[in-house]
Amino acid sequence: MLRNRSLHFYGKILRPSKTNPSTINTMMFSRNTLLAAAAAFYGASSVSAFAPSTAVGNTVSRSSPAIYTQQTASRQYSSTKLNMSSSVDLKGKVAFIAGVADSSGYGWAISKALADAGATIIVGTWPPVLKIFQMGLKKGSFDDDSTLSDGSKMVIEKVYPLDAVFDSPDDVPDEIKNNKRYSGLDGYTIEEVAKAVEADYGKIDILVHSLANGPEVTKPLLETSRKGYLAASSASAYSAVSLLQKFGPIMNEGGNMLSLTYIASEKVIPGYGGGMSSAKAQLESDTRVLAYEAGRKWGVRVNTISAGPLKSRAASAIGKEPGQKTFIEYAIDYSKANAPLAQDLYNDDVGNSGMFLCSPLARTITGVTLYVDNGLHAMGMAIDSESMSDRNQ
Repeated sequence: MLRNRSLHFYGKILRPSKTNPSTINTMMFSRNTLLAAAAAFYGASSVSAFAPSTAVGNTVSRSSPAIYTQQTASRQYSSTKLNMSSSVDLKGKVAFIAGVADSSGYGWAISKALADAGATIIVGTWPPVLKIFQMGLKKGSFDDDSTLSDGSKMVIEKVYPLDAVFDSPDDVPDEIKNNKRYSGLDGYTIEEVAKAVEADYGKIDILVHSLANGPEVTKPLLETSRKGYLAASSASAYSAVSLLQKFGPIMNEGGNMLSLTYIASEKVIPGYGGGMSSAKAQLESDTRVLAYEAGRKWGVRVNTISAGPLKSRAASAIGKEPGQKTFIEYAIDYSKANAPLAQDLYNDDVGNSGMFLCSPLARTITGVTLYVDNGLHAMGMAIDSESMSDRNQ
């Protein structure tokens, strides 16, 4: 396996001097040398720039292979294994992750990366699946996906019931209060959970919004009802606004809120309907506005990650037709065939990116949509299209 695909050049920037004309020659020599090296590096590949990958995407949520990088010390070069968390210390920091109910999604991966850096992990889980999740934790069902870099297991300190479509107790209708899936539970509105977290932990440092739901996601926008459209917006976009409204006052200065979005916010993704594309566009717009408002009010940063497709349990439920692949399987295969980087995307690729944005390393980064999708967002043409077939031979 190729350990490091990056080409690194190290050295000073030389500036021309009026009293030393030879400096100009030195600069020209350096520039030509670098260009020749770059040409040799990129020319080593015989694959056409227009040829799509013939492989299909990874359809299993799992950890990525080891990442290697080059580091310098006293002008000496060495190859060392890169462990992002080893350079970030989040000990003493408390992270609340909203929307974790199993180990297959990005919310879990972000939690794990934060835990690996030393953060205390607490989560909010949708009430109808709360007991199943808690039972899984108790039985060790997620142990294989909980292993940290030092061999220990991630510990989720506390699990709170959370239904993020309700801001306060007054918003909860009787049909929910009397629903057997909510039986025996209370205090699951955003306002109540924020107060419970404050009572248990005082201040927090990291807030993660890993929530999305569209009851009519399989319907084209032209067939989506007003109720379905607004439900998608409520659960997937406004819930982030409400979370920050309620948790912002108990966040330490320098903290970060992170959410997860998808390229359907700005590009047409057939099959991702029911108003979900609109909700993701709202989420990204709100990220920028909240970055300004929360930054000035609490000194808190707000960012979002536009993640590539992953076959999580939730995504696998979208658009399954008999005898056909699921929507997410089509999305993964399309990404692998057309993205600039024809490689698998793993959940901890997003986990590590999220950990970076939530860490002091990103202290000046706010209002950003960070693409973690192997570069698919940059493409304007499907290179595996039949219309491109003569260029792909």
